[in-house]
Amino acid sequence: MVSSFKFAVSSNALETANLKLETLSRIVTYPEAIRYLLELNLFGTKLGLDNPRRLAAMAGSPHEQLRFIHVAGTNGKGSVCAMLESIYREAGLRTGLFTSPHLVSFRERMQVNRELIPEETLARLTAQLRDLAEDFPEGQKPTFFEVAVVMALCHFAKQACDIVLWETGLGGRLDATNIVTPLAGVITNIGLDHTRWLGETYVAIAAEKAGIIKPGIPVLTATGQPEALAVIRAEAARQGSELIELGQAEGTTDLPLLGRHQQTNANLARTVVERLQAELAVAPGAVRGGLAKVHWPGRLQVVRRGEQTVLLDGAHNAEGAAMLRQALADGFAAEQPVFILGMVDEKDGAGFCAELAPLARRIVLSPVSSARSAKPEGFLAVCQAANPAAVEVAGSLGQALERCAAEPFVVVTGSFYLVGEAMELLGVAPAPAGAERLLNDWGAPDRGAESGGAKSVSD
Repeated sequence: MVSSFKFAVSSNALETANLKLETLSRIVTYPEAIRYLLELNLFGTKLGLDNPRRLAAMAGSPHEQLRFIHVAGTNGKGSVCAMLESIYREAGLRTGLFTSPHLVSFRERMQVNRELIPEETLARLTAQLRDLAEDFPEGQKPTFFEVAVVMALCHFAKQACDIVLWETGLGGRLDATNIVTPLAGVITNIGLDHTRWLGETYVAIAAEKAGIIKPGIPVLTATGQPEALAVIRAEAARQGSELIELGQAEGTTDLPLLGRHQQTNANLARTVVERLQAELAVAPGAVRGGLAKVHWPGRLQVVRRGEQTVLLDGAHNAEGAAMLRQALADGFAAEQPVFILGMVDEKDGAGFCAELAPLARRIVLSPVSSARSAKPEGFLAVCQAANPAAVEVAGSLGQALERCAAEPFVVVTGSFYLVGEAMELLGVAPAPAGAERLLNDWGAPDRGAESGGAKSVSD
């Protein structure tokens, strides 16, 4: 018999959750759980808050027992979450970390004190939520991401986390993560990414991100784009929320993460901690110590292979490419990089390649291990126009790495999918038993009733 949830919620909600969980079918194994989640992917996703609210309520409303910092933005939101997690853990708090997409294992998305959710726990929660989902009408079943969100909430509540660092999946306004009421909201920045789903202007995208702002809850942002900032200011004023605006930081915070942009992220994380001192007291030493120890793979990550240096970076839009270009100028100015580039098909591949191609001594275009992989041949012309150096197409990332085996400095970038696969091939991370990276393909949904035209996709 699967044990009941034991959340301190209202008696009616708890009785309902316990009654339902007493009738659960058999517990699934971890591989079965991954297969079930992959099946949910087949139905895409619909943005909206009704389903995740209902599923969370049926599970005992675990989010009502937790404190959150909700982080949205085009770039840097995962890094800010990782920095905040490291700071609060250094201060002695028990932390929950929810992020997406994952690089290798689905379990990366749900961590307590940076320990991945155990396989057996994930399997048990999958069984519980699968059975709860049976009560939803046909055609309105919870989607993959909605199940993932509620699964994380259940895990963090059961683990009695003191603070949860809570990253949006996409957008914010109708993202399933937006069912929580946080201690603070954070909007890192606004860029032109996911335009097919969020809108094609800074104003439209900012409106979706600003949807995480809650009445009377402080919000912090490092957004510098004028049109986007105007939208965030207007929404904060409408909600009666304090807005703290931070510019781009040029500080010298002791960070193990490369890239000038990480100084801005660190400044944002530090300011969040300062603003929440009344709720979560943290000594200055814990802030410094947490930032000095932060770990966030796949972001300007250096891998040494004998005499070869491989730089892995999950940049996947024009703004990310500009940050990568700056980081190469700052930290690798003497190198002549060979780029292995691969992207998914809804990205601005032309803009991305045009930003980075001029730096390259050689470019190898690779497919991404995803159903949404862009055809590498589609980037040939733009790369050749930006840089007449040798440009070639590989049949796979493995083939691309083989072709670059003798190169002293290789940069793998364009997608977190590509970086995750590279981590496996390079032995940086163990390969999971199943095709867990395919769980990042939860996008390309039909238009939801509440979506206002917005759709969702990971990466």
